[in-house]
Amino acid sequence: MDKQFVPLKQVNLLPVLIFLIIFLPGAWYAYTLSGETNQGQAAIFGIGSLIVALFIASSIKIANQWERALVLRLGKYRALRGPGIFFIIPIIDTVPYLIDQRVITTSFSAEKTLTKDTVPVDVDAVLFWQVLEPEKASLEVEDYNVAISWACQTALRDVIGKSDLSEMLVGREAIDHELERIIHARTEPWGIRVLSVEMRDVNIPQALQDAMSMEAQAGRERSARIILGDAEKQVAIKFEEAARTYVNNPTALHLRGMHMLYEGLRENASLVIVPSTAVDTMQLGSMAGITALAQGFMRDAKTGDEPASAPAKESKKKEQ
Repeated sequence: MDKQFVPLKQVNLLPVLIFLIIFLPGAWYAYTLSGETNQGQAAIFGIGSLIVALFIASSIKIANQWERALVLRLGKYRALRGPGIFFIIPIIDTVPYLIDQRVITTSFSAEKTLTKDTVPVDVDAVLFWQVLEPEKASLEVEDYNVAISWACQTALRDVIGKSDLSEMLVGREAIDHELERIIHARTEPWGIRVLSVEMRDVNIPQALQDAMSMEAQAGRERSARIILGDAEKQVAIKFEEAARTYVNNPTALHLRGMHMLYEGLRENASLVIVPSTAVDTMQLGSMAGITALAQGFMRDAKTGDEPASAPAKESKKKEQ
């Protein structure tokens, strides 16, 4: 359970101070009179000062800047007082409520509530509201804090029952606005304004979470396979275009074969076995030519020179 901030209850010391200022001098004067012959008069004066002090101290009330005091006179609504100091008639006037007009937050939840597609969910939300008309909030409803809490819970259950799970997971903003509309319609007669409603969390069963995770993983794998297939298709198209070029150009095919063989020797730096049909096709001659090609590669590796491609070596020999 989250820890909530509980403000300290303030004690109004002004009535106590006024009581002492009025009563103590009267009590002292009564005490001085008691030492003389007229003790009855001293007692009357002491009791009178006590009653006057209690009356004046009880008539002084103070409301904070964010509060409004509801004053009833003989059980009937009299007026709203505050903020600051105000006076009432003791015994005749009463102050049953001090209405807080600051923005108040109320958290509420709905547990194991079925959605429109019969999925049990746990939803936590928070309501931001404010009392605009303290008179209505005090007279129209017994306890507006409890009433607002129940109104929020019933509204949340109604909205969950009319929504699919996908709408709750994706379209939270629309659900928040719908909740705000429903709660505002219920609390407006109480003089309360709903500022906003926000869903904090939507919890679904663990089994459904696993199923949704597997579904998402399968979708990603399908997308990856589709992308790989498109790539292979594009590669095949390029190979087809290259094959058309090599069909009408035997020299290009021969140079391509030489380059592939040279790259193989360069990668492995060892013996490469080539089928005889490929040797005849590329007109490489006997296996001795391949061995000489490998030896040339090994010489370049020992001297540290950058190995040149086979076509480049052939053109160099022609220039010599």
